[in-house]
Amino acid sequence: MVKKIVRDPMFLKQKSEAATEADMQVVENLLDTLMENRDRCVGMAANMIGERKRIIVVAAGPFLFPMINPVITKKSGKYETEESCLSLNGARPCTRYKQIEVDYLDRDFKPQHGKYTDFTAQIIQHEIDHFEGILI
Repeated sequence: MVKKIVRDPMFLKQKSEAATEADMQVVENLLDTLMENRDRCVGMAANMIGERKRIIVVAAGPFLFPMINPVITKKSGKYETEESCLSLNGARPCTRYKQIEVDYLDRDFKPQHGKYTDFTAQIIQHEIDHFEGILI
């Protein structure tokens, strides 16, 4: 189900909690909402649709994939950039890393480990920041 995008900074600044298998509907709602906003969005965190859960969805080319309880385990290639967010107005400066490694659960709640670079890595970092209430 496509959900409304949360734009309330007080809500967005709250930390998210670990997701469980009971949160599968959140994964589906995030995927649907990202698809609906693909013309202006490449990733979403659950708090953007009103759920304080550690779930993100990422668009990598034509593919959308969820990451449940993702944790960045390695990062390298620090750089400065500017990003925008569907939940906020305008672009803001931030620090990112060119290469990251992430441990997460897939949509079947199976453990995964992925290596990501460049723009996909940047999207993942941005969305994981949402879990900590970090607004760019």
